[in-house]
Amino acid sequence: MKVLIIEDSEALRRGLSVGLNNLGFTVDETGDGSVGLSMAMNHQYDLIVLDLMLPNVDGMSILRSLRQKGIQTKVLILSAKTLAQDKIDGLMQGADDYLTKPFSFEELHARILALLRRGQLLQKGNNHQVGGFCLDLETKRFSYQGQEVELTRNEFKIMECLFSAKGRVLNVEMISESVVGSFDYLSKNTIESHLSSVRKKVRALGGVLPVKNKRGFGYFVEETL
Repeated sequence: MKVLIIEDSEALRRGLSVGLNNLGFTVDETGDGSVGLSMAMNHQYDLIVLDLMLPNVDGMSILRSLRQKGIQTKVLILSAKTLAQDKIDGLMQGADDYLTKPFSFEELHARILALLRRGQLLQKGNNHQVGGFCLDLETKRFSYQGQEVELTRNEFKIMECLFSAKGRVLNVEMISESVVGSFDYLSKNTIESHLSSVRKKVRALGGVLPVKNKRGFGYFVEETL
């Protein structure tokens, strides 16, 4: 796994680099925002650990630039900014997680593993089709027999999680982590509520959502109806 650390504190940057290298990660690092943006744009990484207060180009600008270019590399923000609005801003701009300073290396490692594991739930490919359903990850469109099903963000993320792992049973924790990350949690009741809403929208188009509940285990997309 290849990680890019963009952090202006040399001591922290070097500590993270040594720690992650010792755990088997391949690590690139820089303390300059402009250099970090160029590295992130021109090289492939599994994860970017991103400080917000950087020289030349700030972390939020780096994040926006990556997402505008369609680069979906996992981004974990490290920041001394602890206000809820700061976290919300980072997540809304496209970050996958937000960790406030000071933090323990053990927590950082756990969050990195959670983010990488979440990505592994999703199979490669931008389109997932089951029966008359099609989920397009590029256009963020979910349709039934060519008719678009209008979904909220969380409804789409749940469909993305389940359709990308079609045939596999995913428990509540796996779905929650895939949808909202480790900074929040979707309860079983919340997931059920979202699924109920999607089912109603699909029924209005004459279809039946192929999401099943394996009692005591979790949810899965039935590949053949």
